[in-house]
Amino acid sequence: MIHLIVGNTGSGKTTYSAKLKERNNGIIFSIDKWNKTLFLTDKKPTDGLDWFLERIERAEKMIMELVSQLENAKTDSILDLGFSKFEHREKFRQFAESNGYKLKMHFLDISKETRLERVMKRNNEKGKTFEFEVTKENFDFMESWFEKPSKNEIKDGITITE
Repeated sequence: MIHLIVGNTGSGKTTYSAKLKERNNGIIFSIDKWNKTLFLTDKKPTDGLDWFLERIERAEKMIMELVSQLENAKTDSILDLGFSKFEHREKFRQFAESNGYKLKMHFLDISKETRLERVMKRNNEKGKTFEFEVTKENFDFMESWFEKPSKNEIKDGITITE
């Protein structure tokens, strides 16, 4: 089973993924961890969103290959990859469908106020889900970037609210 963990910045995707892992013994793929480990040390101040998106695309090719191996081993994949856009979620749905894999969406529908509070707390505490600082400017950008899943898109999934 492939689990798509969907939610805007600060919704608790990484925390939710860890709890899901405890319940089903899956493997978590967190794009924040991949970005921090593989790319952030090379980022220049002038590198913007396109720089990140290109690297995320490369990382996801590897993730899809690993997900296929896990599916063959009957091990769940928990994808904490942001999934901010319908197109991004659709790419993984089509991947699952074309390979005969089961897929479940988990949508964390958490208020903006709660998410902002969580992000600022995470920035200050730098606890176990902290990978890099999310500024208020970055948070605000994601508010306009994120495309909330439609009811049809999450009809067979799970929605988590506060």
